[in-house]
Amino acid sequence: MPRPATALIIDDEPHVHVYLRILLKQLGVHTVWDASEGFAALELATAHKPDVVLLDMNLPQVSGLEVLARLKAAHPKMPVIVVSVESKLETLVQARDLGADEYVLKHLPRAKVLEMLSAAFDKIADYSSGEAAGDGAKPAVPV
Repeated sequence: MPRPATALIIDDEPHVHVYLRILLKQLGVHTVWDASEGFAALELATAHKPDVVLLDMNLPQVSGLEVLARLKAAHPKMPVIVVSVESKLETLVQARDLGADEYVLKHLPRAKVLEMLSAAFDKIADYSSGEAAGDGAKPAVPV
């Protein structure tokens, strides 16, 4: 599979949606769905089967870790990149254990976030070759 072409952004801050859409466009992603909370995100993921999900950890109603667990239970091969300001080691480990493919700190400089997302997209393309879009295989190497 080529690099992701569709994405679902899950974040409760509207300015983050704008920021991530700009970065995604630079990475060749032009079809993007947005959710500001977990329940809507799960519905969108099921309806659209995005090639990649960008997930914040700090969400209203349902935590990002719970959304990640539910996403991976429903769509085990769907790539999920955590994009959050949450940097506690415990959260990073929990996200990895729940199946996050990458963990990007969104408060880093824009060029670094773009670089990390680009590298994550390359990994997704590498480990999902031969799989259906939105259902790429999990990498053998942990986050």
